[in-house]
Amino acid sequence: MKDSTRDAIDGVLGIDRLVHEPARLAILTVLSQAEHAEFSFLEMACRLSKGNLSSHLSKLEAGGLVLIEKRFVGKRPQTRAAITPAGQAALARYREQLKALIGEVRDNRNGGEQR
Repeated sequence: MKDSTRDAIDGVLGIDRLVHEPARLAILTVLSQAEHAEFSFLEMACRLSKGNLSSHLSKLEAGGLVLIEKRFVGKRPQTRAAITPAGQAALARYREQLKALIGEVRDNRNGGEQR
């Protein structure tokens, strides 16, 4: 196995699993484009049920990637989420890891060892 292939495998194994999960990746992507987003908007934009969205937001909050704000607007409860600087950095790092991995796969296909 070539060193570059080992590096690619190490890259895959090193991907942040908190960010990599598709629903959490969708949430972070949406939040990266806004100052904050209401729960109902995230539910619709990410196509998640209330329970799934709540669970994923809790994990992202525990990891320090999002902030959750619960408040009342009039007499109605409102939950908003915002990506943290750590969340922005984790998302950027994840994107760079994927770019590197894709580049490595392309390089291996174009000039890699043949069997």
